[in-house]
This record gives sequence, structure tokens and C-alpha cells, in this order.
Amino acid sequence: MRLLFLGDIVGRPGRNAVIERLPGLRERWNLDCVVINGENSAGGFGITEAICDEILNAGADAVTLGNHSWDQRETLVFIERQPRLIRPMNYPPGTPGRGANLIDTRSGARVLVVQVMGRLYMDPLDDPFAAVDQALEDCPLGQVADAIIVDVHAEATSEKEAMGHYLDGRASLVVGTHTHVPTADHRVLPGGTAYMSDAGMCGDYDSVLGMQKEESIRRFIQKTPGARMEPGLGEGTLSGIAVETDDRTGLAVRVAAVRLGPNLEETWPRFWD
Repeated sequence: MRLLFLGDIVGRPGRNAVIERLPGLRERWNLDCVVINGENSAGGFGITEAICDEILNAGADAVTLGNHSWDQRETLVFIERQPRLIRPMNYPPGTPGRGANLIDTRSGARVLVVQVMGRLYMDPLDDPFAAVDQALEDCPLGQVADAIIVDVHAEATSEKEAMGHYLDGRASLVVGTHTHVPTADHRVLPGGTAYMSDAGMCGDYDSVLGMQKEESIRRFIQKTPGARMEPGLGEGTLSGIAVETDDRTGLAVRVAAVRLGPNLEETWPRFWD
């Protein structure tokens, strides 16, 4: 299978980059499944139903969230009727939505999409390791799911790496989100799980984590509240990871970083060209 995961969409520049580029990439690379983190897609804070539909219609099979899941209050309602919108699984019992779901993709494959949120320097949630264990026990790779993608929405690289090694051999891809800066450690772990500490973001990289530079800099210098943070206004760049799996096992055989757009050096899976 051919999997594509794209990092956090930040505001309109990120949405425009996805909407303009993803349909062509699905066809060009013959993708089986596309998952995108959309937790900053509504002006940098959360997601709306209209934006979620827009991302799915552009070619995503599922959209993941994170610590900004509930910034738009409507998400508390529409997430219940949108099975392709996945919030962190380790929220407390009774939280609206779902933290894992088996997605029937456009290619006919069945992909389990799971998200957990880290606990280091983040909101104190339930144990992410126990949560993802339960999801994978209920839907094991190669038996129920053709592929498994785990989005680890976390601040600390150590926590993401620990999760990658913990799930090695049990998931197709473990990928970090949240910090908006793409890391260079994409690889296939010894047990066959593709890993990347952070997929980066889909947004304007002439910015501070996708937000306009001026207010971000001012806050660091003056240490006082100020204007509302707003997404950058420049052209967006797609950033993420491409994975090819063995159809028999669901484990990764090849992996490549994806960066398409201005400000960063472009790269893509040349083994698919």
C-alpha cells in the first residue's frame, strides 16, 4: 500500500496547499490512503465542519486533531457524526468523538487510524501507551487492518520516539505531530514500522510555526498579552511523510519525507515517480 501522512494544517495557507496539490498527488502517486492533521486548520485554532469536509473532499481519507480539538465549539457536536475525524484516544471516557477508527479507503483497503496525545509538557491526559495498546489489540495489523497509522500529538521528541519503538512491528506508521517543524529522522524501524518524530506542518513557513512573525516575536520580547495570533499570509508548503507497505504484512518497506512548496528544500518519494 501507498500511504501519505501530512502534518498540521495551519490556517488558510495550509488549507489552500492541500486543496490545490492533494488531488494531483493522489493520482500521480496512486495513493491508497491519505491522513492529515487538521487541528490548526481554522485560523490556527481547531477545525470547523465546513473545513473538515473541505479537507476530506480534497482527497484525505481521515483527519486527525490534537490539543486544539475543541477550540471551535461546534467540533464537540459534529465530531459525533463524522467518523473520519479522529481526536486523541486518551481523552477521558465520555469525551465526544473517537480516538481510533477503521477507515474504508477509496482504494478498498482498510486502514486503522489512531491518535494519542503525549503527556510531557501537554495537558494531563490518560496514558497514551495503554490507549494505543487497546486500539491495536482490538484491530491487529494484518488480521483486521491492512495498515495502521498512529498520530502521536506530542511536544517531547523522547515521548514520540518511545512510542515508535513501543509499537515497532505492530503499526505501519508512527508519526509525530504538534511542533510544526519537520524532522529528518524518517526511517523504517527494525520491526518494520515507519517512523518520523514530526511531520511538520502544511502552512506558511515564513512564519513562527505557521503564525505571523510580528506578534510571536513581540510576545517573546515584551512578555505581555497582545493581539490575537493569526496564520501567516504567504504561500503554504505541504509537509509530511510517504510510506510504502508490504501488502502481505502491512509493515513498511520504504519511507520518504515530503516537502512541497516554498521556503523549505523540496523533497518527495522519488521511488514513486
